[in-house]
Amino acid sequence: MSVSPFVTHDPSDESLRVLESPQLIEHILERFHQTHRRQLPVLIALAERVERTHAGQRDAPTGLSELLMVIAEDLETHQQKEERILFPMMLAGGAPMIGGPITRMLAEHAEVEEQLASLRLLTGGFTPPVSACGTWRRLYEEALVFHQDLLDHMRIENEILFPRFLP
Repeated sequence: MSVSPFVTHDPSDESLRVLESPQLIEHILERFHQTHRRQLPVLIALAERVERTHAGQRDAPTGLSELLMVIAEDLETHQQKEERILFPMMLAGGAPMIGGPITRMLAEHAEVEEQLASLRLLTGGFTPPVSACGTWRRLYEEALVFHQDLLDHMRIENEILFPRFLP
């Protein structure tokens, strides 16, 4: 298995828990928001290539590029909400009404988990068929990295950042 250009080593949850909120938000922006923005165009291009090259094969990941485009669009919208609304509110110390945006982000995270379940299903658990070409294998490797990154991203927000601002 090749090493993904997107893999970076995150600090442990404990080291994240001791960060002040501004530093934790900066970590989320740099480690996850920027990374996802680089990952998804690569994944979409790989999926389109695999679907085009292997069209008609029984085990081809038909619909994967379309799913990744939906994920990319939804994720960009979500991240923009965090960057333009929620994170500035947090950096300003929170607000009495911050619970509303956090509740919305949590609901969107649940929707993303459903999209990630579809991604796992379409890729057979990120396991390419034995006969898969190198591009197909790379697609599944990169999709697995993206999947884990996005789960880590949401877990850090749900379990570490958001609780700091909720009663």
